[in-house]
Amino acid sequence: MDFEPSPKAREHLVEPQESMVSQARPGPCRIHRAMRAIGMAGRALEPMGRRAAERVAFGGPPASQDAVGQQIAESRTAIEQARSLTLETAWPIDGHGAEGARSEIAAVEAVAPRVAFEVLDGAIQVHGGAGVGDDTPLAAMYTWAGAMRIFDGPDEARVRTVARQELRPYLS
Repeated sequence: MDFEPSPKAREHLVEPQESMVSQARPGPCRIHRAMRAIGMAGRALEPMGRRAAERVAFGGPPASQDAVGQQIAESRTAIEQARSLTLETAWPIDGHGAEGARSEIAAVEAVAPRVAFEVLDGAIQVHGGAGVGDDTPLAAMYTWAGAMRIFDGPDEARVRTVARQELRPYLS
């Protein structure tokens, strides 16, 4: 099978503007993706709290169970940590360019989608079966958050970049 576009179809292929910008300025675009992931996580936290308070499971609302409260609290703190890391990463990019913030960019690229993925997983669990259906945007956001962990390479590649930078003073 040939999946190449026909010559006529090639005339209409235009590279998306975001892609062109990301190739010219990869650091800021990766920060933008991190901000989107954090926004998704924040967007999932609100319905998670609401559902935990309104739903009745095992004789009461899930919000009354310590494990659910802990999950919501940890989700909030993880979102705030990822937000702070993203802000900390943006400062050296503004001052020195992306090359001067390679380790920070790698860290935020690994952390933000992971946080979004984990918060969304918790939100889906609190929603039960409704969390994986089309009644809420959670399932689609969960899929997107999982894909974000792969876009620019796997998390392991990002973590390796951070580790190399951290170990450099000790190995030289």
